[in-house]
Amino acid sequence: MKREHKEEMKRRARNICLLVAYDGTAYHGFQRQTPPVVAVQNVLENSLSRVFGDAVELAAAGRTDAGVHAAGQVVNFFTDGTIPVERVPRAVNSLLPPDIVVCRAFEADWNFSALHSAKEKTYRYRILTGETPSPFLCRYAWHIRQPLDTAAIETALVSLLGEHDFSSFRAAGGAPMSPVRTMKRAECVRGGRELSFVFAADGFLYHMVRNIIGTLVDVGRGVLLPAEFAAILEAKDRQRAGATAPACGLCLTRVEYDADWYEPPEDFEPQGLRTS
Repeated sequence: MKREHKEEMKRRARNICLLVAYDGTAYHGFQRQTPPVVAVQNVLENSLSRVFGDAVELAAAGRTDAGVHAAGQVVNFFTDGTIPVERVPRAVNSLLPPDIVVCRAFEADWNFSALHSAKEKTYRYRILTGETPSPFLCRYAWHIRQPLDTAAIETALVSLLGEHDFSSFRAAGGAPMSPVRTMKRAECVRGGRELSFVFAADGFLYHMVRNIIGTLVDVGRGVLLPAEFAAILEAKDRQRAGATAPACGLCLTRVEYDADWYEPPEDFEPQGLRTS
């Protein structure tokens, strides 16, 4: 959004924050696209404009890629619309397709930005192992036929915790920014044939989680040792890391803010390795 347009939007009466969940399978990512390409933002802005009676332009906590899902995406926008905030989810959901849902709505502080005010983000990645795929998980998990060594994966995960330059797991084409991030949580929990990975950090680089997962799978297959995974992280060289994991297994589950009016979704993930 151009600066002058942003200032025009901020002259409106209200700053509304939404907690949004969506199945990203049918969409070309979250960020608005030029029709006929459709992104989650296109659909959500259109429905919000109808409810609030003015043009809506969203800022989002994360620009999820095509095929990536969200259980805890956060957006905000400025509006002169007068609908009470408690009525917003039901009103907007009545206009949205079933694969996009507004879970909660809040009256945000004037200087709040879903993107710039975020303190921590959490992503989950799911892998289904075993010879037989599942028709119920094919849109939400990466199916890998061979077994994976979870003990080796858990050892490798420890090296991610703390502050690091994550250039080895950064894809080309993302926005220019520092590659240094602080990983506060990194875990892998097995439940039957499913592996659930959870990563929480103060920020993530373009394709960072999917590139980490692709390299961890190499550890699980025995192609890499945990010590070699740690060396790849320290090398700051994308060419050393593994392939990018498929988008379908990734979900943005939670975004944290220093705001007493904001209620994040419940942390339904199992507890694991943390820095504190």
